[in-house]
Amino acid sequence: MTVRVWDYLPEYETERQDILDAVETVFDSGQLVLGASVRGFEEEFAAYHGVGHCVGVDNGTNAIKLGLQALGVGPGDEVITVSNTAAPTVVAIDSVGATPVFVDIREDDFLMDTSQVAAAITERTRCLLPVHLYGQCVDMAPLKELATRHGLSILEDCAQAHGARQRGIIAGSSGDVAAFSFYPTKVLGAYGDGGATITSDESVAEQLRLLRYYGMKDRYYTVQTPAHNSRLDEVQAEILRRKLKRLDAYIAGRRAVAQRYVDGLADTDLVLPATTVGNDHVYYVYVVRHPRRDEIIERLKAHDIHLNISYPWPVHTMTGFAHLGYAQGALPVTEALATEIFSLPMYPALAPATQDRVIDVLRDVLATL
Repeated sequence: MTVRVWDYLPEYETERQDILDAVETVFDSGQLVLGASVRGFEEEFAAYHGVGHCVGVDNGTNAIKLGLQALGVGPGDEVITVSNTAAPTVVAIDSVGATPVFVDIREDDFLMDTSQVAAAITERTRCLLPVHLYGQCVDMAPLKELATRHGLSILEDCAQAHGARQRGIIAGSSGDVAAFSFYPTKVLGAYGDGGATITSDESVAEQLRLLRYYGMKDRYYTVQTPAHNSRLDEVQAEILRRKLKRLDAYIAGRRAVAQRYVDGLADTDLVLPATTVGNDHVYYVYVVRHPRRDEIIERLKAHDIHLNISYPWPVHTMTGFAHLGYAQGALPVTEALATEIFSLPMYPALAPATQDRVIDVLRDVLATL
């Protein structure tokens, strides 16, 4: 039996009727673009996060891009973030004409080392962009203090942290703006692309609505600021409305999977994920470490168990960002971890028997390295 790092089919088997009913609801509504489903999802997603506004967009990359634009970030500005992230985080910064500035990550939880941010701030810095990675939150307190002191904005990248909390505060509610992806693999995933940007600032929300719709306030209205079509699809919005009601159950399922890994692997030399004090981890992915990572992955593949690496190439080492001028060794923790980290299968519908097989094979491989 093939074991994948992620698989939507077991969940779909359980939720199939509700998903198909969501599609039927939209098709019967008479409005296929920016209708009741998008409006309803936006209201419900904003309420879930305790913020005033949610603007649904077409994907997580544009959620970041439009968020930056709504905050006034553009050419000549610098945005401080991390290189251990999915490339779209940095692509979005580049797409508004701003320059990404990287700080290193912490070795224990792989999150932004906030102690390095103050030294990275220059007169061109306009925004801090923490990435709530793998399912838990960056420490927001020092970032908020720095933002206040230097007059900076904060945009939270929450693509991997739906429902995560830090000291009881939900991810996405601490900064000026937060961006989410609903790519199918996410904790809250659509059946295709989707994204959203949330904020409690009404003027920022108004800008976001303009930016996702050609820069127009109303249909066929005069363009107020040139922009593109970045609308959230009505079908995906209706599916997300249904799934949002189950988000807390999905998170509980992921935590149960994570605990089974702890029970089965804690006595091996595999370094398991560390949850930072004060954080409630939602385990978007289950990232472990081992110095012989590549050999482990190949040997599990021989058993038809397929793992993943998040991420094998830090963004600052990619050819497309060579112009930023980061030399090898510029971010030593990020670069070192990129050679050791890999992800085990993680999704709420992962059957215990399937997970036990992964654990058993992995234990055998670790014992014979």
